[in-house]
Parts: sequence; structure tokens; C-alpha cells
Amino acid sequence: MHKLSGPAGKKSRKAILFRLLKYFFRYKFSVAAAIVLLVASNLFALLGPMLSGSAINAIDLESGVDFETVIVCCVLMAVFYAVSSLFTYILSVLMIRLSQKIVKRMRQDVFEKLLTLPVGYFDRLQAGDIINRISYDIDTVNASLSNDILQISTGVITVAGAFIGMAFISPVLLAVFLFTIPVSIWITVTRSKSVRPLFRKRSAKLAELNGLSEEMLSGLKTIKAYGREKQIAAKFADKNTEAVNAYYRADYYGSLIGPSVNFVNNLGTALISTVGSILYLLGGLYIGDVSAFLLYARRFPGPVNEFANIISEIQSALAAAERVFGVLDAQPEKEDAEDAKILKNTAGNVAFKEVCFGYSEDIKVIKNLSFFARGGEVVAIVGPTGAGKTTIVNLLMRFYDPQSGTIEIDGENIASYTRKSLRAAFTMVLQDTWLFEGTIRENLAYGKEGAAESEIRAVAKAAHIDGFIEALPQGYDTRVTDGGVNLSKGQKQLLTIARSMLSSAKMLILDEATSNVDTRTEILIRDAMLQLMRGRTCFVIAHRLSTVKNADLILVVKDGGIVEKGKHDELLRKNGFYAEIYRAQFE
Repeated sequence: MHKLSGPAGKKSRKAILFRLLKYFFRYKFSVAAAIVLLVASNLFALLGPMLSGSAINAIDLESGVDFETVIVCCVLMAVFYAVSSLFTYILSVLMIRLSQKIVKRMRQDVFEKLLTLPVGYFDRLQAGDIINRISYDIDTVNASLSNDILQISTGVITVAGAFIGMAFISPVLLAVFLFTIPVSIWITVTRSKSVRPLFRKRSAKLAELNGLSEEMLSGLKTIKAYGREKQIAAKFADKNTEAVNAYYRADYYGSLIGPSVNFVNNLGTALISTVGSILYLLGGLYIGDVSAFLLYARRFPGPVNEFANIISEIQSALAAAERVFGVLDAQPEKEDAEDAKILKNTAGNVAFKEVCFGYSEDIKVIKNLSFFARGGEVVAIVGPTGAGKTTIVNLLMRFYDPQSGTIEIDGENIASYTRKSLRAAFTMVLQDTWLFEGTIRENLAYGKEGAAESEIRAVAKAAHIDGFIEALPQGYDTRVTDGGVNLSKGQKQLLTIARSMLSSAKMLILDEATSNVDTRTEILIRDAMLQLMRGRTCFVIAHRLSTVKNADLILVVKDGGIVEKGKHDELLRKNGFYAEIYRAQFE
């Protein structure tokens, strides 16, 4: 069994950032253009303080004002700041588009990864949690890509340019200023480390809340039927409170960084002003140089302040990215064997030989299970709930692999076939119906690519659903919405049965396929079902024994093993467990 990767994984911040950067560099030209715009816009903005200082130095109370210098400096400042703003605007638009491309690619990667994961992954993780990773977590990463990374990159250039400008003006003032920088960095780094786990917990709590919401909404009818609204509301309130508290703690401790860094920076400005005034009085600096230095000094901590203020968003994005990469790092289904064959033209002979399986190592669901089904036979699997009936189907389709023993089709271990061709050899009708949003015609044709209209209508007639389809406002063009909320459960199940009839697969699995069909409808379709199943190896899982009377072989499963097998009349004559179940249903 694979291990689930998730927010608890020990991933370093550097590793997560590196993986995000790999997405960036898939779009090299856009990144290159962004870098050019970023550098140009910041360089033009950094020339402003120097020009401001030159303009002030051109004003002398004794010798007068050099108006030409002042005007030139002011005009250049206006031009440079305008160009810088224009480049910044273009850069912002480019980064938004770039981040959307990256998020689209990331979401596609996650979805395609989900399609490769084994069924066990989804058995262990709530649907709400998975949806949360595809939507909320990736959106959080998107916000960071389009805003935070741009601000940080701008900050790096601003810091470097301001440092060079201050060193050029006065190394003495720079030494005074640098006295406060280590304190700002120390506050930022130490608080960042303590805040990150809080944002990881925040994402996890939101995923729990979404998972509970999805579960409760899907079971709303049951909740109302049992009058459990108050209890469910209380449970939701607890989860909601946990999520709110996690949000509060993360945002609260993240917000403490900004004011702390601001205080240190303001203290540094006061020291620079004091020392600069002394140097001016001693003749060591012009007043314009002091002014320019202060402008650079205010620019220098700006990026540090921004980083401190957006640290909560960065931490949230890193925690979200960690959860997204947790999906991408999950172990997919095992690769097919190198010499795996394509299963085609199967005769449909199926054999289980001493098969053992458990969803966990210590609890076995299937124990030494053996049986043989000849091609074209209808094999019914009956037994109490939890006996392992559906697990047999999961093993047959290789959604799981047995821990010991072998399953064979036409005398070959199913592990020797490719999964795709193996699953294509089956068609399934499950108790939980699945219809996609589209027309009824499209849903029926899902069972066979390129199905002709005559074939679609033939299977609809065989399943006795052509009447109700024709009675719908648009007939076969009626749209199925929201998984079929505009249809009854019985109608949806009949549609899936008809869809399976259209498939040309040589083997058929019916897992409680008539559980939502009333007795009258069941009688109507039983003969048609059996007629269409001829020539196919059919596995029928059923609680209602009336649906399996005509099966060629009935396997009675109990506690993970076969306790009886034979035809209906034979099993009744044995007067064993099958006869006991039968009498419980009909007598």
C-alpha cells in the first residue's frame, strides 16, 4: 500500500520554492520579459533620490539657485518615475497572465495525477479534501505567484540599488544604518519559522471543514429523515470554530512581524537623521546628500516591511503548495509489467486461485478464495453485507492486487495484461449510478464510442426505458443536470444498465444493479438482461435472490470465503446458508 503524502510531509521551504520555480521556467520568454521589465522599472525609480539630492544641492543661500540644474533634475525625475510606473503596470499584467498559465498547468497536473492514483488513495482521503487541494490551495498559490513573488523580486532590486546609492553618498551613514538591518532580518526570519506550521494547520482545518460540508450536503435527506439537524449543526459549528481559530492564530502571529520591523526601521531613520545633521554641521555632507540618503534609507527597509507584511500570505502559499505537491508526489498505480500483453478476443474464462486480500495488513477481507467461471456463464455472488462481494470485483478489475494467490483470465494471470486492456474487457453497472452532464443520448453512448442512433434506441428499448425517454420534453436530447437530479434513482439506474448493454466488452459486472429498480420494472428487464448477457461472462452481485435464480453458478460468500456454490435449485436442496437467506427474503 502506498503512503499518502500531505501537509504533514517534511518538505523544506527551499524544495517547495524550487518546485514552484520549475513551473515558472516552463514559460521562459514570459519570465525573461518579466525580469527585463522588473529591473528597468526599479532602476528608473532608484535614480529619483539621486536627482532629488542634486536638485537640493543646486539651491545655495549664498550663491543663489542654479535653476537650470533644478529644472533638469525635476524633469528627469518626472520622466523616470513615469517610465517606471508604465513598466510596473506592464509587468503586473504580464505576471497576472503568467501566474494564470502556471496555475492552469498546475491544476491540470494535479487532475491528471489523480487519474493515475489507485482507488485506495480515494478510499483514504475525503473528497472535500481533494477538491480543496485542486481549488482553494492552488488559488492560494496563484495569489502568491501574481503578487508576492513580484513584490519580493522588486524588493531585492530595490535593496541592492538603495545599498549602492547609500554607499556612494556616505559610507559613515551607511554604517549607522546597517546597525539596525540585522535586527529586522532576525525578526523576520525567526517569526517566519514559527508562523509556517500555523498556516499549514490552517489549510488542514479548512480541508476538514470542506470534507464535512461535502459529506453532510450529500447526505442531507438522511439527516432530515432522522431529525439530526441540531447534532449536525453542532458538529459543523465545532469544525467551523476550529477552522476560524486556526485562521486567527496564523493571521495574528503573522501580523506581528510587520509592526516589529517597522519600529526597528523607524529607529534607524532617527539615528541617520541625527548623525547626518552632525555631519552636515561639520561640513562632511551637503544637505541634499543627507536628503537623498534618507530617501534611499526609506526605500531600503520598504521591501523588508513588505516581506514582513506579506509573510502570512507567503506562509499560506507554501503550506498550500506543500499540500498540492503532496498529491503530485503520491504513488500512482504500479506500472504494468514490461512484457504486459493486450487482452483482446477473450473467451471470458475467469479463475480465482487461493486469493487472499485485506485493505490493511492485519485484517483479511478475502481468505483463500477459489472458483472458476467459464466463458459466457452468469456467475452470481451473494452473501451478507461485509462478506467481500464487492472486494472480489475490485480485485478482478485490478483496482487492488491480491496479497497472495492469483486471478486468471483465459489461463493467464491478470497481472500479465495491461490494466487498460483488462478494464476495457469489462463493462460495469454499480449500485451508485454515475451520469455526466450532457444529453441522455450522450450518456447512453458513453458505453460505446461512435454508437449509432439505432444502437442507442435498441438498448433503451431492451432496458424498457425508451417510453419514459420519449415522454421527456426533448426526448433523447434532454439534458442530464447535476449528475441526474432531474431523474429518479430508478431511471438513472436503468440508464446505466442500458449503457452497459451497448458496450461490446466480453465480461460484465453488475454490482447491485437493480437495487433502485422496483419489483415490476425488475421483472420487465430481467429477461432482456439475461438475453443480452448471453455470450458474456457476467458477475452479478445481488442481495435480492430473485435476480440470480437463472444464474449458471451462484457463489455464496461468507467471511471472505465461499461456503456454498451451485445453481439455485441445487443450493435450495442443500438446505444450507443460501436456503436460509432465501427463506428470510421470501418467507
